[in-house]
Amino acid sequence: MTALLDRPVLVYGLGVTGLAAARALVARGHQVRLVDDAPSAAAVEFAARLDLELETDRDVSRLVRGVGSVLPTPGLADRHPVLAAAQAIGLPVISEFDLAAEWDDRPVVAITGTNGKTTVTTLVCEVLLASGRNAVDAGNTEVPLVEAIDDPGVEVFVVEASSFRLGHSRHFAPDVGCWLNFGPDHLDVHADLLAYETAKSRIWSGQSPDQIAVANADDPVVMSHATGPARVVTYGLSNEASPSGESSRPDYFSDDSTLRRPDGSIIVEVRDLFRSLPHDQSNVLATAACCDPLGATREGTSAALAAFRGLSHRVELVGRSDGISWFDDSKATTPHATAAAVAGFRSVVLIAGGRNKGLDLSVLGRLETVRAVVGIGESAQEVVAAFGDRPRTVAGSMAEAVSEAARLARPGDAVLLSPGCASFDWYRNYSERGDDFLKCVRDLVIFGGGGT
Repeated sequence: MTALLDRPVLVYGLGVTGLAAARALVARGHQVRLVDDAPSAAAVEFAARLDLELETDRDVSRLVRGVGSVLPTPGLADRHPVLAAAQAIGLPVISEFDLAAEWDDRPVVAITGTNGKTTVTTLVCEVLLASGRNAVDAGNTEVPLVEAIDDPGVEVFVVEASSFRLGHSRHFAPDVGCWLNFGPDHLDVHADLLAYETAKSRIWSGQSPDQIAVANADDPVVMSHATGPARVVTYGLSNEASPSGESSRPDYFSDDSTLRRPDGSIIVEVRDLFRSLPHDQSNVLATAACCDPLGATREGTSAALAAFRGLSHRVELVGRSDGISWFDDSKATTPHATAAAVAGFRSVVLIAGGRNKGLDLSVLGRLETVRAVVGIGESAQEVVAAFGDRPRTVAGSMAEAVSEAARLARPGDAVLLSPGCASFDWYRNYSERGDDFLKCVRDLVIFGGGGT
């Protein structure tokens, strides 16, 4: 890796991560070339302050000449011409993770997965802090890992590892690497589903035998990659017997009422969790499996789990009216995420749709507990078509979607905004979508006469 930095690094795309990487390279005396198709004011200011040229030239064959490596912005499509040009001449592509590993050797726990990364990253960080370890979350967050390493007081980095970063990493070897689950996603960025899976699997590919791979035993794709060389630690909710009659209990497991460690000790009673949907329990098991090897105390684990109240826009209860519960799961931008949310309820009126990321939305029709559906956004028709003869309708706004869901709902139902799609057709991001849903629900419940 050191030799790659002897020549200029082409930083392509100057968003939060690109700027952090460029800043870190310059600070350590390395040369950079800055390229952005539509540079922000922050990028222009950064280049001017350091007297660097900020290029917008799209002649990629020229851009890749004379550099030692390319560091693309996370989310740059696999088919982007600059990546093809780099591949054509054998030019290495690197990520911010590679830079951080080159310059810092403090412990790293990394979490990836199609769903749940942010929640588990947050939980792991909170458990370590409650255990007296100075931990910070980084990576696919507001603070890139290459920026977080500038703080000498941090003991452990808790890294949210997206496929975008993993896919461009040459050598990523977290001390603890956790893969939560796998489902189709980001086919608008990755070349195909196999490319997405391969990117995810890189969380373990660089590990050594003295490191730990935490694997979800309930996910067959994840387990197919849990083959070493790192020591594999499993977690899961299933305790099915094998054909030979032997138990296939994961290392971190559930006995229905209690979540437990490999030695049988209690992590937490399920009834004491803030929320105990299946994916909540799975996330807690993953958290304990990540934290125990890093010195987390049982007292710290218990305290952090007791204090945790979930993250916004992730199956968040936002209202109750006339026996109907309303939940905001706007963060669910894939059918896989929607399926995980729906699994926690007996009868659902689902609000789904938005901008499809190249995924098969027909799989939503397999969700048996969805009694009725309201389609929204660009993919509304595709969503409602998946549900056959079940009650279904299309809404032209979030307010209309909430009104239609209220009409379709019965006492005992959960009305769940779990779109299975991106938000960028109607909103700037999933948070804005969730906030609009919350406003519409509260308008209906408070001003429409329902009780809370």
